[in-house]
Parts: sequence; structure tokens; C-alpha cells
Amino acid sequence: MEAFLVSTGIVALAEIGDKTQLLSFVLAARFKRPWPIVAGIFVATVFNHAAAGAVGAWLTHLIGPDTMRWILGLSFLAMAGWILVPDKLDDDEAPQARYGAFATTLIAFFLAEMGDKTQVATVALAARFDSLAAVVLGTTFGMMLANVPAVLVGDKLAHKLPVKAIHVVCALIFAALGVAALAGADFAAWLG
Repeated sequence: MEAFLVSTGIVALAEIGDKTQLLSFVLAARFKRPWPIVAGIFVATVFNHAAAGAVGAWLTHLIGPDTMRWILGLSFLAMAGWILVPDKLDDDEAPQARYGAFATTLIAFFLAEMGDKTQVATVALAARFDSLAAVVLGTTFGMMLANVPAVLVGDKLAHKLPVKAIHVVCALIFAALGVAALAGADFAAWLG
């Protein structure tokens, strides 16, 4: 349960103002058909995060525990800094509406998530926790928590969220997780 809850919280917070959330706003404005967009986001996220989680789980078997602790700690600290860099969606990254709402969303979201903060976080979380399924379910749920409202409410919601404050809180959480990993702390005991 810990892996699911930590994964959900981290990704939901990290996704606020992220490039893929901005993509959600663009897709909602372009298609005005929320449910195929939500379905496309879900399918793309499941595939993307399952692959990222598999890489993280594979790394735990490849690398010794002391080395993994350092990699995780430094990765979480790097994520803390990365979260503070605002994302933007370039015009050339905006999806072309050739295939309909679902297929366009699936392709655009999958590609936008490649190398994104939340994908890297999924790799790190899967390397940290023993439950790949809980991590993938948690990161997918966190992604949906952040993006479904963006699709359903659209631009009205984007201007009301304190994005900078949310990024600072998320960066602090990543930094705390990084310090805890470097210190060798057990996340369950640390979280309380």
C-alpha cells in the first residue's frame, strides 16, 4: 500500500503544470470530447509507466543495494531540482488531429511522457519499492488525478491552481525522499 500511495502522491503533484498536463489542456480544447481523451491518457500512461517500472525493477536486480541507494537518493534530489523548472508545450509538439481524439491522445501522450519527469520518477519508484504493480498503479492513478480534471475543466482550472507553490511542495517531497534514501532510511518508518 505504501508503494501505491507514495507513487500516486508524487506523480499527481509532479504532473501539475507538467508538459503532459499542458498537452491535456491542448487536446481538450482541440477535440472537445473528454472521454476519448481520458481513455487515451490512461492507455498511454499504463503502457509507458509499465515499461518504466519494469526498467526500475530490473535495475534493482542488476545493481547492489548500496549503489542503488546512492542512485535513488541522487535521482530523487535531481528530480527535486527538475520539478522547479517550468514546462511548456512547444507548437511543434502539439498533436496533429489526424486520427481522432483517442488515437491522437494515445500517441501524443505516450511520446510526450518519454523521458518526462513522471516517467523518470516511475523508474526510481519501481527501483525503490518491491511491488512493481503497486508503483505502476499508483503512478497511473496519480497521472489520472492530475490530468482528468485538466481535460474535463480545461483552461478554467489551469489559471486557478497555485502551480509554483505546488512545484515547490513537490520538490521538497522529492528532496526529502532523496535525503532519506541516501541516509538509508526505511520509507515506511520515515513516512510515519
